[in-house]
Amino acid sequence: MPASPKNLKCCIGQGESLLQDPIYGYIPFTSPLEGDPPGSEITERDLIDHPFVQRQRRIHQLQTAWLVYPTAEHTRFTHALGAMHTASIAWAQLKTSFRCACQELPSEEQPPSDNCIEALLRVAGLLHDVGHGPFGHFFDQHFLSRFKDPDGEKLTHERLGAVIIKERLASTIRRLRRTPNGVLRDDEAVDPEQVAFLIVRPKEEEHSEHPRWLYLLRTLFSGLYTVDNMDFVLRDAWLSGLSPRAFDRDRLLRYSFFTPRGLAIHSNGLSTLTQFLTIRAELFRSVYFHRTVRAADIQLARLFEKSSELIFPFGDPRQHLDEYLRLTEWSLLEDVSGWGDSDDDRKQALACEWADFLGRKIRWRRIAERTVNYRQGERGSIFNDLKLFKGLVCSDLQDQGIDSPFDVDIVRHTSRPNDYRPTGSGNFLYDAEKGTEKPLAEEDIYRDIPRYFRICRIYAPDDTSTEVKEAIRKVFCHLVDNHDTDDPTNM
Repeated sequence: MPASPKNLKCCIGQGESLLQDPIYGYIPFTSPLEGDPPGSEITERDLIDHPFVQRQRRIHQLQTAWLVYPTAEHTRFTHALGAMHTASIAWAQLKTSFRCACQELPSEEQPPSDNCIEALLRVAGLLHDVGHGPFGHFFDQHFLSRFKDPDGEKLTHERLGAVIIKERLASTIRRLRRTPNGVLRDDEAVDPEQVAFLIVRPKEEEHSEHPRWLYLLRTLFSGLYTVDNMDFVLRDAWLSGLSPRAFDRDRLLRYSFFTPRGLAIHSNGLSTLTQFLTIRAELFRSVYFHRTVRAADIQLARLFEKSSELIFPFGDPRQHLDEYLRLTEWSLLEDVSGWGDSDDDRKQALACEWADFLGRKIRWRRIAERTVNYRQGERGSIFNDLKLFKGLVCSDLQDQGIDSPFDVDIVRHTSRPNDYRPTGSGNFLYDAEKGTEKPLAEEDIYRDIPRYFRICRIYAPDDTSTEVKEAIRKVFCHLVDNHDTDDPTNM
């Protein structure tokens, strides 16, 4: 007689599958029991095999960085599996402290069983990027942001993912009964609304009826170190060639624990946390924000401005999920490769530009660059307003009689979030000597890490003359470099 979820422990290897992964070795997930009729049990394999999850196989993890780093061809799908597995690793370390942190909650607000919470975290890890479009975050900025939620917030892949979870994946999620590590109680189920809550970045002011324990768990998705970024730092650093072992994840989690206020790290683990934040910042600086990667993004942005309505002519994807399901990087790049033979005059006009992009003929070249670190806020910085900065460059060039195309690219990475915003206020430090807990933002070692850095670059087409390039470089340097004069006396 086939084993049931309740007596799985007697059947080694029953109801579980393994996939090999370069970061973790093996990633286990639940699958149907051998001998059970098809469809008799919904497992994690059913969720992994869902078309919206499989769609992530056809979207690169690194936006356009694969054009520069040939080994970084991994996809959102492999990262999603890694985040799911990381959720189990984190929960195994944190569940005891989580129970202690929830002891004072009223009985009606107590969290469900450990197995149910692990299932919730695994599903949220697997689905946190399910709303991504072609080229990942680029698509957020250049397409999804055109649409807004009823609260006035711009549409993001997270908000779109929440819609997909609730409208297309909910029935599968609710029917999951186990993880590789245990079985849910008969009166429990994973709640798709809670999954959607976990994956969406918190806002400044929230009016939610979700229980307190769920807010604690959200620090594993919207805090300093999360199941998302712990996987992508290891995975992206390894596959891009930056580092084979970017940080010590096991040590970081070993010294982490929940308190009633949020996720805390023991003072013994503070150096590991700073190592993680440093290597994450270096990934942004060296890989995601590489000068040629950003040049490709400039070229792609100009193409998207003219092409997006041809690529996805249906409007808001929340009202056209079937069409969005079919939109991937593969479908997009295959589609535009045939525009030269199209009967549509607009597509024919753009065909050569897309052919250049497909052939990796990046037409933009960096002329000058500056990186600025901000330990506190960045108000008053010339880099805060891209439109203003480009206008100043254009005005100075026009004064010299130069009318030549150029573009300014300003990117920002947040090493440590604003201490008073939801993503920056959920992490704490436990001082072992004093036996006290305080906000991580009050620790000097942590505050020594720059809050942000911005990289500002100016680009020009590769056929720009040397004289014009030098004029553009001088204007850029004049605007961004420090021209303070010395004091006339020692006063």
